Amino acid sequence: MMRTALYPFSAIVGQEKLKLGLILNVINPAIGGLLVRGEKGTAKSTAVRSLSALLPEIRIVKGCPYSCDPDQPQQFCDQCRKNGDKIQSVRRHVRVVTLPLNATEDRVAGGIDFTSAIKSGIRKLQPGLLARAHRSILYVDEVNLLDDHLVDILLDAAASGENRIEREGISCRHWSRFILVGTMNPEEGELRPQFLDRFGLCVDVFAESDRDRRVLMMQRREAFDADPDGFIREFAHENEKTAKSIQRAGKMVADVRMPSRLRTLIVEMCGTNNVAGHRADLVIEQAARALAAYQGREEVAMADIVEVAPFAFAHRRRDPAPPPPPPSEHEKEHEQDSGDQRDHQEQQHEHQDDNSGPEQEQSAQPQSSSSDKGPPSDQNGSSGAADETSLKKPGENSTDRVFEMGEPFRVKQLAAPKDRIFRRGSGRRSGTRVSQRQGRYVKSCMKHGSGDIALDATLRAASPYQAGRAGHHNLAVSIRPEDIREKIREKRIGDFLLFVVDASGSMGAGGRMAASKGAVLSLLLDAYQKRDRVAMVSFRKDEAHLNLPPTSSVQLAAHLLKEMPVGGRTPLSAGLVKSYEVVRNHLLRDPVARPIVIIITDGKSNVSMTDRKPTAEAFDIGAKMAEDDRIQLIVVDTETQGLVNFGMAAKLAATMNARYFKIEDLKADSLINIIRT
Repeated sequence: MMRTALYPFSAIVGQEKLKLGLILNVINPAIGGLLVRGEKGTAKSTAVRSLSALLPEIRIVKGCPYSCDPDQPQQFCDQCRKNGDKIQSVRRHVRVVTLPLNATEDRVAGGIDFTSAIKSGIRKLQPGLLARAHRSILYVDEVNLLDDHLVDILLDAAASGENRIEREGISCRHWSRFILVGTMNPEEGELRPQFLDRFGLCVDVFAESDRDRRVLMMQRREAFDADPDGFIREFAHENEKTAKSIQRAGKMVADVRMPSRLRTLIVEMCGTNNVAGHRADLVIEQAARALAAYQGREEVAMADIVEVAPFAFAHRRRDPAPPPPPPSEHEKEHEQDSGDQRDHQEQQHEHQDDNSGPEQEQSAQPQSSSSDKGPPSDQNGSSGAADETSLKKPGENSTDRVFEMGEPFRVKQLAAPKDRIFRRGSGRRSGTRVSQRQGRYVKSCMKHGSGDIALDATLRAASPYQAGRAGHHNLAVSIRPEDIREKIREKRIGDFLLFVVDASGSMGAGGRMAASKGAVLSLLLDAYQKRDRVAMVSFRKDEAHLNLPPTSSVQLAAHLLKEMPVGGRTPLSAGLVKSYEVVRNHLLRDPVARPIVIIITDGKSNVSMTDRKPTAEAFDIGAKMAEDDRIQLIVVDTETQGLVNFGMAAKLAATMNARYFKIEDLKADSLINIIRT
């Protein structure tokens, strides 16, 4: 068997928080595991793997595949329960069981034992990784890339402490209580919230900034690569010292006292940090006990809680939106007067725009251009000097402005539902069935002519009948046509995201464009993580433009978004028509694609392509787009809350049968913040 020399735990330079988080979990498994987040090359995986040399010994039942504890007969598996008084115990070290990303469901949870089924025709369980991980450490590298069906299995086992198997005629359950340790790079995507909360502690690691430490790190790595055995012997004493401290602390942690006053402190700290649920309270108490035991103390001190609390808060903290300061009486009167005047002007302008035809628009143009007194303003009455975020580009029309981007944020998941269409592709946002022997093998089915034989499922189907087929044609395994199973595969495909951005003058009021650009930038960053192709259409004045043809360059899209000018009227109809043209061309090239169209607008329209009213025309076009069920439609409403709200974007979303969001609703944590506030 191949054995790889492990880098000594004590030789890791820096990363003290990471090492402490791992040690505390080994001392007290009730903490619930550790999530390690950090950029690539920060010794995340090295630290976890090197931990195996420090793990203490445990007693297990000899020959038991489930690592049953001989001192806990009430938790024996069926095999140990049958043996009764005949069981013998042996000692072994707690181990690190690695769960690879490409593991199959039966390899993780367990499945049928082929050898036993073929020889005897009896279905017997072959334990999986969850059985090996009982009373040990289950390590998942790049845990954020783990497939959802495996995440569901881990969630169930972590919550219940046992693994249930109901498949292929097998009904079984066994204990599976493990320390879950995962490492991830946040740049490659986030974890599901349910899975994230299952980790008791979380540590964010960063590259070492001290020059001398970085030099020492290089020297140690070179020495380890040149002579692994000699390097391990050099740090054997420090490793042994740490291992003895862990073993001593593990024996005394159950007797460590927690003063009542410190429990009150824990509750107050959790309330101050707005953590969700009660798991953080319990985790901090258990981690503080482990830290006190590690330092050889029999009572928890306040310093222990202060040191471990950030580990429990790192992935649970919810930052509420601070309430705005109360305005003074003078500001209230001024804001009310200006708000009433602005609403009256907006209503009057909208009424004029809806009733204006092409002739009235042409007659109004010279009047606006002949006025050269006062600051330039757009046709919705918002002054260019009134908004701090606007930047005038040299050589542009006086009504055009370029707004800075708002702050990006983490967006909610915008995945299309999984379908059963067979297609080819790659990516990470949406699930689909694939052909041509690509993708992850998820389950088997009866033979349907694909030729992609599922050997394991075929053997499982044939194995119970081998006793009756013994010696048939001198075959080791006799397989008949009715036994043959074929694979069903799935993979994550990249979507095509089309951003349709309202760039009319009304978007300049109240910082709408800055907020819209921030939302689009956030969606672009999410598209980069999901390996999507993106395109961008903007509409302003009297037409729509394809600013960015379909591309995988999110950087180019972000640059064009930053330079996008704002000004003029709102040709919503033209924007919808142009977006449908782009999507239709994409579907002609890839008929089984599922593009996602994200329309960012307040829903108002004052320019039509025909002699119809602009709003009615835009709604009819939107309804026709909704007839193509291959297109996933999303409307992001940019209208700010005020005394008068038109709600046109919500009506547009209802007409188009589209998912509807306010800009603030795109933020993953906004709903929790609103409820708390």
